[in-house]
Amino acid sequence: EFLEEWKLRELIKKYSDYIRFPIRMAVTKTKKVASCMSDKPDEVPYVEMETLNSMVPIWQRKKADVKPEEYNEFYREKFHDFADPQRVITVSAEGAVTYKALLFIPGATPFDFYTKEYEKGLQLYSSGVLIMDKCPDLLPDHFSFVRGLIDSADLSLNISREMLQHDHQLKIIAKAINRKIKNELTRMLKNEREKYEAFFKTFGVQLKFGVYANYGAEKDDLKDLLLFRSSAGEGMMTLKEYVDGMAEGQDTIYYACGDTVEKIALLPQTDAVLSKGYQVLYLTDDVDEFALQMLMEYDGKKFANITKDDLNLESEDEKKAMEQKNADAKGLLDTMKEALGEEVSAVKFSGNLGSHAVCLSAEGYLSMEMEKVLSSMPGGGQGAKAQLVLEINDKHPLAEKLFALLKDDPETLKKYTKILYDQARLISGLDVQNPTALADSIVDMML
Repeated sequence: EFLEEWKLRELIKKYSDYIRFPIRMAVTKTKKVASCMSDKPDEVPYVEMETLNSMVPIWQRKKADVKPEEYNEFYREKFHDFADPQRVITVSAEGAVTYKALLFIPGATPFDFYTKEYEKGLQLYSSGVLIMDKCPDLLPDHFSFVRGLIDSADLSLNISREMLQHDHQLKIIAKAINRKIKNELTRMLKNEREKYEAFFKTFGVQLKFGVYANYGAEKDDLKDLLLFRSSAGEGMMTLKEYVDGMAEGQDTIYYACGDTVEKIALLPQTDAVLSKGYQVLYLTDDVDEFALQMLMEYDGKKFANITKDDLNLESEDEKKAMEQKNADAKGLLDTMKEALGEEVSAVKFSGNLGSHAVCLSAEGYLSMEMEKVLSSMPGGGQGAKAQLVLEINDKHPLAEKLFALLKDDPETLKKYTKILYDQARLISGLDVQNPTALADSIVDMML
């Protein structure tokens, strides 16, 4: 097949299209000539020399001489995409390594991006000759969505994949490309906010994974590129914008996790934090909390999950008063804890629920959202369980009712405790383990 004309065309187009001298070949063509036997012309073959390669690659031309539609057309044809790229990045470097790069940020997620079949990497050329179709070592995982190519005369045509992994020049190029992409995204965030938000909705999860991956090795480079929804309104905000808008005396960045922004906004704890004049970041991606935990802090401000037991919104006097109230109610709280068994680690009164009667919080490192994410993974997170705390609003009429039941009807108190616990699970976005039992208990109350 390597003697076939079509195969030679294919190989030259793929590997040698951009060699700076013409590759010519005798090509068989046909032309129509008048036929003496019929009115229909005959197809007569003939041979003609034809230049098969385009010779001058688009990345070798000055950026000012290339129209945006030319870049778009090249991208669509080269990378088989139906949409124009969201961003075009050109690089021309001279020094320890001389190379040119043409990079594209796609306008939409590639159809196979989240499959095992997707391969990251840039095309690698040496003086216009393709030596690798996808070189994964040129891109970190958090920029795996970037498509494009690198062309350097300093790379050997005969270099193998194994040699590339240890090639010093390639590592220099990869580091520079990583910095170039990051700087371009930073400029977009600063100067073209609407376009950056569109990019982030498409590929922002990759940046968050980049913060969490490799034990946070890239977190300092990526933290200022992250965007989150918040209680401030419809738009998205950076961590810096959150810190710049913090209330006087606030030293904590508050966040909450959930399936949707709407569900997070309805959490009892959200009311409590907002009532203090603090904003809340709304995290809806599975990786969000893991990324913030890896960051640990931003600009000296620590992160706090508002559904954790140690929210710490009260003054010292309020804390002491609540500790005394819980101590005085030990009999009631122990009875309720006994009714729930191992489902919770504690039951307590709290002043952080606003107008809501009950809620769940978690104590320790693992939050409720982390438990949900880990449980959905293969192997079920190996039994990872959050330590749940059932919190009761000390100012709600429910509190008096519970004390009355402890005195007059302890069995009904236990039944109501289970109902309150299931309600708190629903509020927190957790499954109710026995929906039938909950329904039956509510019906019994109505009879």
